[in-house]
Amino acid sequence: CIVMLAAGRSERFGSAKLLAEYRGKPLLHHALSAAQGTCPGDIHLVVGHNAEAISDAAAGFVATVIRNEAYATGTGSSIACGVRACRQHADAILIMLADQPLVSSAHLAQLVDSWTGAPDEIIASRFSGTNGPPVLFASAFFDELEQLRGDVGARAILRNNPNRLRTVEFEAASIDIDTPEDLGALASGNDA
Repeated sequence: CIVMLAAGRSERFGSAKLLAEYRGKPLLHHALSAAQGTCPGDIHLVVGHNAEAISDAAAGFVATVIRNEAYATGTGSSIACGVRACRQHADAILIMLADQPLVSSAHLAQLVDSWTGAPDEIIASRFSGTNGPPVLFASAFFDELEQLRGDVGARAILRNNPNRLRTVEFEAASIDIDTPEDLGALASGNDA
């Protein structure tokens, strides 16, 4: 299943960035469309700040909306909420960010296709010399993901498991939207 993180406060953006328009639709819809092309019917959206507005914007795209009451503590708590909600019916969880509009269904499919089905694998995106989301975690990592807290995210799990980690190159995953300037640069084609 896919766990999409959409709980952040958009502090640097100054307003609800996931509802800001990019190419004629809310930023959130770009990530949701990519997810739909990969795991239709099994997308779980984690919301927090602006929960109702984000949930309304995602209507028709997601299987469940998961409210992270601890969203203000950071990404780790959102990952933990998402994993807790879908671990019972999944052999692997693909974690993605709602503010990466250039992530494509094709890239998500590459991540899934690169997984052998083993329970102890991680398949991460590789961009700008680093490994990051979207990331597929097989079931052996669910407990560790569910323990995440604060704004740490899952980078330590990637770093601590080099022998279980494989990557798929996708430079476009380096583009995430944090500020209105980021969105403006992307919209004008200056995404370098």
